[in-house]
Amino acid sequence: MYPDLLYEKVIYQNPLLALRVWRIDEYDRTPPEEIRLQAENDWQQKKYVKWHYHKEIEFVAIVQGQQTAYCPDEKLVLNAGDVAIFGSNEPHTTMPADQQLSYYVFQVDLQNYWDQSTMDSMKRFSEVLRPLSSLNYIFREHANVRIQIAALIREIHDEMERGEEGHDLAVASKFKQILLLLLRHDSKRRLHYNDNPMLQRMQPILDYVEQHLDIKIAVADLCGQINMSYTYFIKQFKLAVGMSFTDFLSYKRVKRAEQLLLTKDMSIAEVAASVGMSNIGHFYSMFRRYNHCSPGQFKEKLGEPFK
Repeated sequence: MYPDLLYEKVIYQNPLLALRVWRIDEYDRTPPEEIRLQAENDWQQKKYVKWHYHKEIEFVAIVQGQQTAYCPDEKLVLNAGDVAIFGSNEPHTTMPADQQLSYYVFQVDLQNYWDQSTMDSMKRFSEVLRPLSSLNYIFREHANVRIQIAALIREIHDEMERGEEGHDLAVASKFKQILLLLLRHDSKRRLHYNDNPMLQRMQPILDYVEQHLDIKIAVADLCGQINMSYTYFIKQFKLAVGMSFTDFLSYKRVKRAEQLLLTKDMSIAEVAASVGMSNIGHFYSMFRRYNHCSPGQFKEKLGEPFK
């Protein structure tokens, strides 16, 4: 739709945490006035020239200086202490507006943090109706939330830099604190609030998938379990869970495969079969989609701490 958009492939610091966080310090990079005016004009005319997007959601936390950020529906002028969020696959771009600019960038795959125990809350962030950038008003209206989230992003960065024992628990916990702050301060209800009993009705399906990842799962069979037509099931599952059934099943299979690769003495072919993927080529393709590396590379990189 937008030929000038650039896709950014995010390389995770840790595939299990599915994130990348780093600090950028820029000096004397303020663009000329004509460049800034052109960027403003492109945004107003919805010409997303040299903007980029990625699957991961993104936070920006300004430490020093000023930065201008653009997303399709909003222009943000960010100063020291400010925070901004951009949604999954949402086009955006940033531009320094100060001679000295320091800021953190935190990119994270939200789906990696979905589990059945928090499904009801996590589905709020599924961006069914609008992108997560619609939450940027929270940072303007709630200084305490802005301060807390900026601090949490710094702490996540420091945990990843130090890599101490338990840093994965600390990072996951701090990220969920960020989500909780956004959820509890969404006074304008911009998140996805689908408060109907459909998720409870889908619970037997979620349980069945969890218990039968090693076999082929046919949507037609699942529809019969809860007395729904195929079309209605597909539509309601996405509304209730926040992702399509196909994506949900693939996600669960890959996560189970990760566990087996790191904790069991199994060949890659055995792991693939254990998660219901008899086609090894399809397994490799699906695994790369979520981890940006092959199963063998994943095991080599992360398996050592589990021995």
